[in-house]
Amino acid sequence: MSRETTEELAEFAAALRLEAVPEDARESAKALLLDALACAFAGHRGEETGQLRSLAAALGDSAESVVIGGQPMSLAGATMMNGYLITAVTMCDVHRATLTHVTPEIVPPALAIAARDDASGADLLAALIAGLEVTTRVGLGLDYPAFRTKGWHGPGVIGPFGAAAAVGRLRGFNGETMARAFGLAGSQSAGTFAAWGTPTVKWHQCRAALSGLMAALLAERDFAAARNFLTAPDGGLYSTYADGGLPELATRDLGRRWELRRIALRLWPAATALQDVLTALAELVSAHRPDFADIERVRLALPETAFRMHGGFAVYRAKFEALLSAHYVAAVYLRDRTLTLDRFEPACYDDPALRSFAAERVDVVHDPDLKGGGAVAEVETVRGARHSARCEHPLGSPENPLSPAQVREKFRTYAGAALGEAEVERTIAAIDGLETFGSARELVSWLGVGEATPRPRG
Repeated sequence: MSRETTEELAEFAAALRLEAVPEDARESAKALLLDALACAFAGHRGEETGQLRSLAAALGDSAESVVIGGQPMSLAGATMMNGYLITAVTMCDVHRATLTHVTPEIVPPALAIAARDDASGADLLAALIAGLEVTTRVGLGLDYPAFRTKGWHGPGVIGPFGAAAAVGRLRGFNGETMARAFGLAGSQSAGTFAAWGTPTVKWHQCRAALSGLMAALLAERDFAAARNFLTAPDGGLYSTYADGGLPELATRDLGRRWELRRIALRLWPAATALQDVLTALAELVSAHRPDFADIERVRLALPETAFRMHGGFAVYRAKFEALLSAHYVAAVYLRDRTLTLDRFEPACYDDPALRSFAAERVDVVHDPDLKGGGAVAEVETVRGARHSARCEHPLGSPENPLSPAQVREKFRTYAGAALGEAEVERTIAAIDGLETFGSARELVSWLGVGEATPRPRG
């Protein structure tokens, strides 16, 4: 069994050749990278970003690695900081099958090592694909309903495997070394939904990025570790976290069906399940264009899990709770007919009229007919007119994907102030043609606001 799971995934990641990856999977990986960078630039506006910056700076006093939109830090500090930036304002990707944000764990260590070693753009892309695919594949094998019932949170548990895979691919690991890296990654897997409603859920992601980096660099030094971590009978990931899991799903059609293409993006800053709400509201507004001043009541019907997670913030305290509040996102979207990060600043969410509307006119209910996802939005006007819209697949999901133009515009929106128009367009062009871009170090150097100081590798 172990050779069919941990070692097979390790061999896959170690031997991955970019020319064997179909174009649609490569394009998905490039879109995920550009989206992650957009999120990271936006992440400097996170409420807790300063606290993470202080911690990341304390991890080392060197400055050899680029922080996206910030001053360089040590290899460990930049990896952790970039991981947090990508997820800081709740607008990064999500693999909905495992409710796991993936790029915060994979992109930071891949960028750091690719820049340090001056890998080619093609090698960076191959590393990202290896990391994205390993993360989602490990997650599929967990039997997510069983895993979630135990309270585990995916990014901190499965993210270290993908981070290790990305770094291992850049460092040229063979299958045996990669399997040991997975053993070291799994030994750091942690994170539960006890953290829900606090910024600690975002800490899971950046800590997993650093865990995977450390796992790969230690494995490279021939540190002994289990090579069957996923399916080890005593303490293996699947036996411990999911009562045995479904390990066959981790390797089914490996290299033929690309799970990374099932990773969803988010056009709007807000929690994952609220993308369904916003999609329904966008369709309702497009079809009926209700005047905000004429809206008497709003009713949002959600599946049970989404209702439990997002239906309790009718009165929100500040930015983080506003990003989780179905009441608030409905109120502000219906008023402004758009939702950008500016709507999660105090000047907007502390508007007394908006707070009153969210608390008093928006009803959020559980609809037992909605299973696993989706949302229904209904608006009643003061004149008694009723309008409704239903979301089956949220915008950004594989069934309803963002267009390349939408991903590029998201990057322009959030990177523009830091980079400037010319640098934004140069970065977009480089990622569009990453397969033939010569220097990952050059690309990564464009993303910071200070110059990294290379240091010898130990």
